[in-house]
Amino acid sequence: MSSPQVIALPGAEAFSEFRKQTLALQAELEDIQGQYIHYVDLLQPLDHNASDLLEKLLGHGPATDDVNDAAGSKTFYVLPRPGTISPWSSKATNIAQVCGLRSHVRRIERGIKLVLTPKNGQSGLTSKQLDYLHDRMTEKVYESEPNLTEEFVTQPTRPLQAFDLAEAGGSPMDKLQELNKTLGLALDASEIQYLADAYSKDGPVARKPTDVELFMFAQVNSEHCRHKIFNASWTIDGQRKNNSLFGMIRNTHKLNPIGTVSAYEDNAAVLEGFKGTQWCPSTSTGQWQPVEEMVPYLAKVETHNHPTAVSPFPGAATGSGGEIRDEGAVGRGSKPKAGLVGFTVSDLLIPGHKQPWELEYGKPNHIASSLDIMLEAPIGSAAFNNEFGRPCINGYFRTLLLQVDIENDQKEVRGYHKPIMIAGGVGTVRPQLALKDPDIVHAGAHLIVMGGPAMLIGLGGGAASSVTSGSGSVDLDFASVQRGNPEMQRRAQEVINACSSLGKDSPILFIHDVGAGGLSNALPELVKDAGFLGAKFELRDVDNADGSMSPMEIWCCEAQERYVLAVGQEGLNKFRAIAERERCRYSIVGQATGQKNNQENRMVLTDRDHMGGQQPIDLPMSVLFGKPPKMSREVQTRKMHLPAFDSSLHTYIPDVPTEKVLDEAISRVLQMPAVGSKSFLITIGDRTVGGLTARDQFVGPWQVPVADVGVTATSLTHGIRTGEAEAMGEKPTLALISYAASARMAVAESLMNLTAADIKGQLSEVKLSANWMSAASHPGEGAGIYEAVEAIGMHLCPQLGISIPVGKDSMSMKMRWQDDESRENKEVTAPLSLVISAFAPVLDVTKTWTPQVRRYNEVGETSLFFVDLGLGHKAMGGSILAQSFKQVGNSCPDIRSTQLLKDFFDATQKLHEQDLVLAYHDRSDGGLFTTLAEMAFAGRSGMSISLESICPSPNTPDILPTLFNEELGAIFQVRKTDETKFKACFATCGPPPGLIYKIGSIGKESSSKQNLSFYWRAKLIYRASRSTLQQTWSNTSHWMQQLRDNPVCADQEHDNINDDFDAGLTYHLSFDPKADLTPAYATVLNYIRPASKPRVAILRDQGTNGHAEMAFAFHTAGFAAYDVHMTDIMSNRTSLAQFQGLALCGGFSFGDVLGAGQGWAKSILFHPPTRAEFEAFFKRVDTFTLGVCNGCQVLSKLKELIPGAESWPSFERNESEQYEARVCMVNVSDPTALNTGLSSERLAPSVFLHGMDTSSLPIATAHGEGRASFLCNVPNLTAASSTKESLEAQNAQLAREFVESGLAPLRYVDNNTLKPTQRYPFNPNGSPEGIAGVRSRDGRVFALMPHPERTVLGAAAGSYVPESRREEFVEHGGAWMRLFRSARRWCG
Repeated sequence: MSSPQVIALPGAEAFSEFRKQTLALQAELEDIQGQYIHYVDLLQPLDHNASDLLEKLLGHGPATDDVNDAAGSKTFYVLPRPGTISPWSSKATNIAQVCGLRSHVRRIERGIKLVLTPKNGQSGLTSKQLDYLHDRMTEKVYESEPNLTEEFVTQPTRPLQAFDLAEAGGSPMDKLQELNKTLGLALDASEIQYLADAYSKDGPVARKPTDVELFMFAQVNSEHCRHKIFNASWTIDGQRKNNSLFGMIRNTHKLNPIGTVSAYEDNAAVLEGFKGTQWCPSTSTGQWQPVEEMVPYLAKVETHNHPTAVSPFPGAATGSGGEIRDEGAVGRGSKPKAGLVGFTVSDLLIPGHKQPWELEYGKPNHIASSLDIMLEAPIGSAAFNNEFGRPCINGYFRTLLLQVDIENDQKEVRGYHKPIMIAGGVGTVRPQLALKDPDIVHAGAHLIVMGGPAMLIGLGGGAASSVTSGSGSVDLDFASVQRGNPEMQRRAQEVINACSSLGKDSPILFIHDVGAGGLSNALPELVKDAGFLGAKFELRDVDNADGSMSPMEIWCCEAQERYVLAVGQEGLNKFRAIAERERCRYSIVGQATGQKNNQENRMVLTDRDHMGGQQPIDLPMSVLFGKPPKMSREVQTRKMHLPAFDSSLHTYIPDVPTEKVLDEAISRVLQMPAVGSKSFLITIGDRTVGGLTARDQFVGPWQVPVADVGVTATSLTHGIRTGEAEAMGEKPTLALISYAASARMAVAESLMNLTAADIKGQLSEVKLSANWMSAASHPGEGAGIYEAVEAIGMHLCPQLGISIPVGKDSMSMKMRWQDDESRENKEVTAPLSLVISAFAPVLDVTKTWTPQVRRYNEVGETSLFFVDLGLGHKAMGGSILAQSFKQVGNSCPDIRSTQLLKDFFDATQKLHEQDLVLAYHDRSDGGLFTTLAEMAFAGRSGMSISLESICPSPNTPDILPTLFNEELGAIFQVRKTDETKFKACFATCGPPPGLIYKIGSIGKESSSKQNLSFYWRAKLIYRASRSTLQQTWSNTSHWMQQLRDNPVCADQEHDNINDDFDAGLTYHLSFDPKADLTPAYATVLNYIRPASKPRVAILRDQGTNGHAEMAFAFHTAGFAAYDVHMTDIMSNRTSLAQFQGLALCGGFSFGDVLGAGQGWAKSILFHPPTRAEFEAFFKRVDTFTLGVCNGCQVLSKLKELIPGAESWPSFERNESEQYEARVCMVNVSDPTALNTGLSSERLAPSVFLHGMDTSSLPIATAHGEGRASFLCNVPNLTAASSTKESLEAQNAQLAREFVESGLAPLRYVDNNTLKPTQRYPFNPNGSPEGIAGVRSRDGRVFALMPHPERTVLGAAAGSYVPESRREEFVEHGGAWMRLFRSARRWCG
């Protein structure tokens, strides 16, 4: 073991000024300074050229002087935990190797040097203070220069272990019980007995078991993987039940299989979709082309609760990543499309903003607080989705922590110290590849691991997630945490996409994702599902980044971003070529053996480094997948004696005057996280990547996050209208009163949300995913989950005709610990929590209703109708109002009539057909008041509401239940002239008395006087301005944003709510979007000779994710679009000389680890043949280049190669220091021949902006580094040489000069004046002068941060499209289609 040759290179400053202030405040420090340090593990000493190249590669970010110790300060170093490799390291090392340092650099890692100054009087720093400055799960703090031997030296390989179960001093059962605890196997008594018998002298494996075998068995048979509780037999209160939980779920599919292609048999459910196209490049020519076919869609929802509790960012990131892999591993290979995410935690306890309902109860030291979870986990989930390239368009967020009464005057705490982290979504699969076919896999098939290497991370996650948090070892909790590398997963997905494009000729015969249990679960499952074959594997063929790992660690670790595949001999070379083109790692680790369905087939894992001894695995498949005794559960019901809720609120706030009680109720309800704005959770996630999003969470011109449903288009097909909808429902607080009602209401809520979309056919087309979370061993909860599953599996869903073809369970929703100070044993138990995700095919995605009420000046006089599916019931138990006063109540809402719910769905379909509804919002959390308020927020409108028809008196005890009960219901806005037609659509409902009420109107003054007014007859009950209420509703989001992001930006966004005159998103076009700019002769020529279309290279690198929609935009404009990977150019397979156009697409090339676009750009600049290729292309006067987002960032780094781009800025971290996914207004400037006055040279018109000069219109933005910085053009500038203020002034001056030179054709503008702005979030990144895009002087190169390519599909033309333009965009493409048509016009 030789010492590593490691050099340390100081890097940029780690924290901005506001970030330092925030961290110092949180950690209670006087001051904090941080500097990145790069540690480079060398294979050989660097010569001058290699050293110079390395410094250029690592010289990203503003240079800074070394951070030195100050008087009274203490220095620390933060590095990744020993034995792990950070995702940053994997990507940075990859960049260095691609750029020519493969023979010099083994690994690059990054740490942070921290110089911390304690406050006066502090003698030292506590571990709690340091916890704010690093992630305890993934990083280690050194109090002096780090131990590089520990970090970089490969330690000796840890050995295989074999255990003598028959050794003296105990029985085999005793020994296995001990191993069960020390290894964290989470086996039950029957499984331990099963193993003792299997390894006994008379058993099928009469020898010592290895640690690999035991760990593998534990993962394969964990509750997480095998769902033992859901498959158990049940006895409740002494009565034996006929059905298992899973049996009752399957009953729904048995009764209604219509529309389901595959259920319970794959990584996701496969559902029938519509005819569309498979949009992909030809494997022979590389040209993107549509293939018309049916497009089945996928549905899947997962949870990642335990890892998110332990380490929020990586836990949630890998939760989303694992679910994305599920969507990619369906059939013989599939594709994720759009996601959803949800979080449930205990009370937030935001510093300085503790709410009256919140309970401080402590937590285990090694578990994150709810606040930390919600500051970090959503970023983790969003970051993975963003980098992979999947939009997230739906979700929920709830907090709950209550002390409740149980029997015998005892109390217990119910809440979510063990959080819920939900990740799910929809995907697509080709019809010929939709089903797994074991008949095509035979002995001799190559078994392949594709994706990232093995690392010592996520060990035992399947078992760790199967036990009560806090009951196991802290070290085991730490070991079970994973780390994510979405850029690697993107590469693997591109391999799957390329294989799928071959249809039945795909080399992938069988595929599974690698999740819980790692390879120890995935590879055995692969050969079992492929016909119960056997397999022989070689351990040392597994791609492994850590030579010290033991055989058990290699085989069982949950290193992420991996898939296992079966590839036949005839397809192996084809697979290799595809994977190598994508730079996707893979290893052939074994072959299938034996005969189909032969119980004698064996699972063998050899280790060539240790031949001669016992091998890691040699088991009959029948032992590994044998059937230990089926679990049997005997449980008792328990009824909690909860007090009734006092609807007058006098019991809870006796000192508040009666006339102020309603004000207090409204204030509390609007600030409850389940009700309030979720903006801080949504804007961090890309919602437009892929170009198929027809409805995301933000609605209307003012982009308010209140949408009921997420909708995507079927495929990138011109003129398409069909698609898929996804919506969620969950009502866990009701489970404290009634388990069955909680489950029924979760289903109902998802349907009430889903009906906002134009659903195809009957309710039978709707499919549900049911995710069940329970502390199943807690008193009463076992019987409770049986009651809930029976309620929907045997009754409600069969009555509605709905099936549940997919779902998941997590049966350990309890946190247990001992308080450090009081030594008191504490526990927090979650209520039964059913999260329903509903999916359905959509006939017309443009007809989706939103809660945005329409103003009088748009649509004339309108009415608001309340449809009360609660039939007058006003149960307050489990309501947000009750929770806001620390209550539960004892009577809760329920479905009052199943038939009425079916009739309501039928009526909404008729309303969609007749296009009668202007706005729609269901009644749910926060009751009717919240429903109406959110509609007013979305429409920036006032409204007048009359309550006398639904409330018996104007007295507070009657008003409060009327406004805040959460029975089923909905509000519809319709034109006054359509009232009769509206009511007629409900004729099938009877309609029964008490169903439909006209309760309000939107009058002439609704936009100028934006007041929400409630009357009981002539008596004014309540009035408040829209802005006041909306700010209250936004408080929680605002406070979280202040803590997490730049508080200046957070405050500006919150203040914008007050502007009643904000015009919102508008279209001011100087061009006709319908105009076809293609010359007539070119159109004829293209028809006669398609090969004559101008060729454009759709260029991508590893991590690019926006290439499909870019290719579609150019294709629709009349180009021949070709898929070109950087490996094609670097290997001379393709030359840019073949193309007239070049498009650099969005994404996260190399994960943007060395700066946005840096890796991609430097792989061009520092690879001489590739550099020459690009330089020659840019100099050709017959070419054009478009760079979008990441492509824009890359072009800005290549400006030395681009004529007329010398003064371009670089694009740096957003002012908010957050990823910003927004829809912003931009102004286009393209004077036909501008003389700038600064030069005698005149600018040529832009290739891309013909006729668009002076247009202002919305555009999608999604980036973390979009702020234009011109300081890169200032020689010898260091961050330490100037003050922050002087740097900003210098940058502002350079930006003004740049704008005056005419090179900034696209600028962010505010909604009112349409003038360039730096105000957030109208300008999402703080770019000076509002600069959003740059151009070359000759007009042939255009680089912009926003995404025009994502809204060219008419059905997905934007989060907000005025009704007047909807049909125009569907037929001709969105407004930004003009950009691509302009380029086609230029080509002639």
